Amino acid sequence: MATLLYRLGRFSFRHPWRMIAVWLILMIGILGGGVALGGKTNDSFAIPGTESQNAIDRLAAVFPSAAGASAQIVMTVPDGASVEKEPYRSAIDDLVARAAKVSGVDNASSPFGKYSSDAISANKTAAIVQVQFTHQQSDVTPKSLADLKSLSHIATDAGMKIGYGGSVYQDTSVSISPTEGIGVIFAGIVLFIAFGSLLAAGMPLLTAIVGIGVTIGGVLAASKFLVIGSSTPLLALMIGLAVGIDYGLFILSRHRNQLAQGMTVEESAATAVATAGSAVVFAGGTVIIALLGLLVVGIPFLSAMGVAAAAGVLVAIFASTTLLPALLGLAGRRLIPKPGSRAFLRVNAVEGAIRKPLGERWVTRVIRRPIIAVVAVVGLLGIVAIPAFSLELALPSGASEPVGSTTRTSYDMIEKGFGPGRNGPLIVLVDITQTTAIMPDLAAIRADLQKLPDVSYVSQGLPNATFDTAILQVIPSSAPTSPTTTALVNEIRGLSKTVDQKWHTPLQVTGATAVQIDISQRLNSALLPFGLIVVGLSILLLMMVFRSVFVPIKAAIGFLLSVFTSFGVVVAIFQWGWFSDALGVIPGPILSFLPILLMAVLFGLAMDYEVFLVSGMRETFVHTGDAKKAIVKGFSGAARVVTAAALIMFFVFASFIPDGAGIIKAMALGLAVGILADAFLVRMTLVPAAMALLGRAAWWMPKWLGRILPNVDIEGEKLREHRDAVSWASGQCAGQIITTSGLVAGSGRRLVGPLTLGIAPGALVLVSGQGADRRLLAATLSGRLDAVAGRAQVGGHPLPSESASVVRLVALEDIGGTDRAEVRVGIAELLVERLRLTQPWYRAFAVRRRARTWLARVDAVLGDGHSIPGRAGIEQLPQLERAVALAAVALAEHTPVVMLDLLDAFADPTDEAEFLRALDRLAPATTTIVLGTPVAPRRTPALSREVVNLDLDDLRLSVLDRKDALA
Repeated sequence: MATLLYRLGRFSFRHPWRMIAVWLILMIGILGGGVALGGKTNDSFAIPGTESQNAIDRLAAVFPSAAGASAQIVMTVPDGASVEKEPYRSAIDDLVARAAKVSGVDNASSPFGKYSSDAISANKTAAIVQVQFTHQQSDVTPKSLADLKSLSHIATDAGMKIGYGGSVYQDTSVSISPTEGIGVIFAGIVLFIAFGSLLAAGMPLLTAIVGIGVTIGGVLAASKFLVIGSSTPLLALMIGLAVGIDYGLFILSRHRNQLAQGMTVEESAATAVATAGSAVVFAGGTVIIALLGLLVVGIPFLSAMGVAAAAGVLVAIFASTTLLPALLGLAGRRLIPKPGSRAFLRVNAVEGAIRKPLGERWVTRVIRRPIIAVVAVVGLLGIVAIPAFSLELALPSGASEPVGSTTRTSYDMIEKGFGPGRNGPLIVLVDITQTTAIMPDLAAIRADLQKLPDVSYVSQGLPNATFDTAILQVIPSSAPTSPTTTALVNEIRGLSKTVDQKWHTPLQVTGATAVQIDISQRLNSALLPFGLIVVGLSILLLMMVFRSVFVPIKAAIGFLLSVFTSFGVVVAIFQWGWFSDALGVIPGPILSFLPILLMAVLFGLAMDYEVFLVSGMRETFVHTGDAKKAIVKGFSGAARVVTAAALIMFFVFASFIPDGAGIIKAMALGLAVGILADAFLVRMTLVPAAMALLGRAAWWMPKWLGRILPNVDIEGEKLREHRDAVSWASGQCAGQIITTSGLVAGSGRRLVGPLTLGIAPGALVLVSGQGADRRLLAATLSGRLDAVAGRAQVGGHPLPSESASVVRLVALEDIGGTDRAEVRVGIAELLVERLRLTQPWYRAFAVRRRARTWLARVDAVLGDGHSIPGRAGIEQLPQLERAVALAAVALAEHTPVVMLDLLDAFADPTDEAEFLRALDRLAPATTTIVLGTPVAPRRTPALSREVVNLDLDDLRLSVLDRKDALA
């Protein structure tokens, strides 16, 4: 990965305007397209597969008038008056009649109607008009809601108070406010302090903003075709902005440190993208995996939030590794820290300086008494996490709305007049297809339901027009978010089996409250498995990176401490009500999906800091073997940038707290607290202390496990090898097209080499030896097989790090063999196929003409009596003509190196010499030809190019030499 990012960073640095133009086109196109499509967010909490959602789907099919969204219009009269008396009754009837005519409304039920369910309060001072819409909540138009509210004057003119309630009037919309900009300003201040340069500070901000533009545009475009919640784009904005700034900070910090050490600007930019960029890709990948893990929960709106946030992280990774190095290319030498500046002195600190950096002083004190640090951190975070064990989950309701809002006013009016349960009625769906005594059976079912605890009222059973389904409305005594209401829903579902046995009428429970309960229960059941998956994933990924058993386990424990700390603070404020007034919070149950979202996001962000801190420790330990020195050096090298990154994330998340809606406010607070706890207490205190306690044992891993797990090179060790190989290759390629130095080729137990040689462009290399040896060497030099040992370069590209480039420089062809009966193709057809596969697309129209040209050249070099018909099959040609024709197929690719292999030696030495002369004339003077043959040519004719003979039988290593070659 590091090598790929190195090339990507170098390309972006060398072509800054091209890369910037690509990103601007992407941002303008995607963001403009998203706005132009006019997509809108909808807060739909549907959850497929649950009983409540199945019942809603059935209602839509058999009872459409009851399947749509609903709203309640509640009206109260002055104390001592009655809604059943004039002028109140007439006003209510008038409002009902006019509400039924509003577009999108299926029907409006008068509280005085025969089938009205507990629509008039016991003291006659309040009445509820039930409004049923034709569509589900996500499809109810704002105009319909506004038209209903415009009827309020009918009630107020009569002297009544009026409120509009129901989930359709619940304000779950989320918008961007100026306070979010404050977080960006604070992030800029932190960047300026970290870099001491306005130019440097602005770059991570710019890349993050461009990335956010692309992400938000994509979310808006998707909302045209998918149901996207209003909190989804803001969550993507919050996460994308935070990680975008941090990832840019990591790469830019590495770049400036390297510049201060004297590295050239271009090389520094490419190396920074390769090394710090590798850590960015890995850390960002963990965030993406965790967020996409929300898909397994199976809740559409939560899946949309996870995918949108993951997209924001992915765009941030691309922006940091492509757009940022382009900006570095424009800045050039202006980012080099000035000699004597703080940035320069931090990197070039004098050994034994009196005042050490703060990070080094801190970690030295921590590891001096590691057990105290471990106990203090675990104890402090454990105390803060105590409220998390009182966590209560629910979806938003009218009780969580701000005081004075439309929904909260209606909620309070209904609760005062009818009791809290009237705000969350349940709908019981009854299948009456198997009974003939419909009304008596419904009456009996109603009586059974009324006997259940916490039931305030049960309406009469109402069959549909086809008498296959009936509905009853059950009013609980408790509030919609109360655990007692959840227990009632479960009891009704438990009653279904008994009712079915008695009257053959199965029951299903639905309604907004039942849907919310099902979602909460689904999320509760998914929380533990999801947590185990996240923790298990973190252990596996960190084992791959750090080649240690202890480091991943310690990181996972630290992650759990951070998560529970975050949960504890959220519960204390949002559920218990601590400091709720100062933050504008309405205390109540925590949002059902908040814990899973917090776990997913905090997992990835925690891995960011773990990777950037511990990777430096591992690099030092690998080179020195000193565990204590590795902790100090690795920590002090990364502490400053991790501190800046944590503060940036904290300020970005905290800026969403003051004016955020309930969903985002709680999420932002949890993330802000989790970041502070994880970065400063867990990663910068607990981690070095725990590693100091174990010493060298912290880096232990069983050998068998090390062989199984892939090695993720985020320290850039392979990059250093690549750069060294490139430097060596560039010094060899001036007069040589192929160079090897101690090269050992092989596979399995068969090794060939060591081979040291230099081949000039245009030479003919005659390689003799066993067929397997020839093929191993050809596969290695053509970039198809990695070398076992030694070095090699082809056309200035080192192997194996640039094998992809070498593959394009070398053409391979088997030109011999007496057994070619399986090949049933003409030489002309074979030439056309090879040219189509290897030549650029814009040359496709000339393929057949070029094939004819090559056939003519083959006839010309063979001379009289050896012409080759274009339609002649390969298997029909004599050995000489077949070898020359197949060589022409390889030469037609126009590669600088052509490797041919003759399976069987020529029977006639004259044909052998003729073939070499034909090959010399057929190939361009600058084309290097490597010809493999079982035995060295018996007679080499005079040729126009240099001839090099190589006998592999003198080079092949024995099995006993294998260990030395691999050492």
